[in-house]
Amino acid sequence: MEPSQRPAAPAPANAPCAWHPQTAAVRVAVPRSPYGENAEALYLTSGYVQPSAEAAAARFAGDEEGYTYARYGNPTTTSFEQRLAALEGTEAAIATSSGMAAILMLCLGLLKAGDHVVCSQSMFGATIKLIGTDLAKFGVQSTFVPQTDLDAWRAAVRPETRLLLAETPTNPLTEVCDIAALADIAHAAGALLAVDNCFATPALQRPVQWGADIVVHSGTKFLDGQGRVMAGALCASRALVDQTFLPVLRSAGMTLAPFNAWVVLKGLETLHIRMQAQSATALALARWLQAHPAVARVHHPGLPDHPQHALAMRQQSGCGGAIVAFEVRADRPEQGRARAFAVLDALRTLSLSTNLGDTKTLCSHPASTSHGRLSEAQRQAAGISQALIRISVGLEHLDDIVADLSRGLDALA
Repeated sequence: MEPSQRPAAPAPANAPCAWHPQTAAVRVAVPRSPYGENAEALYLTSGYVQPSAEAAAARFAGDEEGYTYARYGNPTTTSFEQRLAALEGTEAAIATSSGMAAILMLCLGLLKAGDHVVCSQSMFGATIKLIGTDLAKFGVQSTFVPQTDLDAWRAAVRPETRLLLAETPTNPLTEVCDIAALADIAHAAGALLAVDNCFATPALQRPVQWGADIVVHSGTKFLDGQGRVMAGALCASRALVDQTFLPVLRSAGMTLAPFNAWVVLKGLETLHIRMQAQSATALALARWLQAHPAVARVHHPGLPDHPQHALAMRQQSGCGGAIVAFEVRADRPEQGRARAFAVLDALRTLSLSTNLGDTKTLCSHPASTSHGRLSEAQRQAAGISQALIRISVGLEHLDDIVADLSRGLDALA
């Protein structure tokens, strides 16, 4: 066992290979303790008692399996990692304190000064800033390209390109990339493809089935599902997790807290039924928004006029997902911002919140919140207008969602 490997990762209590994903979502975990608990145990401890000094030395060196220190591993966190890896169809997963911590781990593990990354210009705003600005200070080069333009991806690849990073569907315009095509471009260049699967989740889409090497998650969103905790993860091969990402975790400490791991672990149990229900409501809401006179455009992959509708249906199990974005009618940016704010300020039932993936429907104004730190040029390149509103559809009844949005939209019509 190499020193860089995970201190301990007990095999799941049962073999998941023959299980359907819905079963894996409630069953994959580390073996039960001698107490026989049915719900997975929450291990709140920062350290572990060692059987001997010799065993402690061997475990810290990675020569013997066994938990040593909570920054390196925890049984509750291991259960979450094993369950998520089973759902994504990867050999392993490594948990982090947030989705952005996962992306930072991805970059610190794979990139060094002089290396180059090609990234979708439609990525989450913080991802664009982290890669394009923060990592640039350390000599990591980057090129941002249109999400759906495969020729632009090919043209951006250089000899020093090590990573292609995409998000599908994107936040907030729900653009869908061709994962298999991007995987071919990456692998032809000797690079890896990482896909942010936050919006679709493994309930709808498993990027590794289409050729992706790494799957990125913000567990804060749909994986938890109730807006309770922060969490993140990378799903990949055992070699990448143990030899590339784990050393970063041990040194940098972007460790997922056991309590947060336990919350998301339990959230995974209802992931499939939540995604189906919320996606169905989102599609119905998107159709209603299309017919409203105050709405100029609606973005949802389930709509037949979505530019990547056919691709989305193929990659996402025939489902469009639970995110809807729409633009209110406006003649100029200032008017668009004012009208979007008016709709949001008229809400009485839905939540004005920048999070997503909650059982409660959340509404936000991306240009001034999630993408507020980008320059106007970056926002325009990503298609983020001042008139845009993003909705993360929850589990409320469709009629109540429509009634709340109607209050503000009807006043604009």
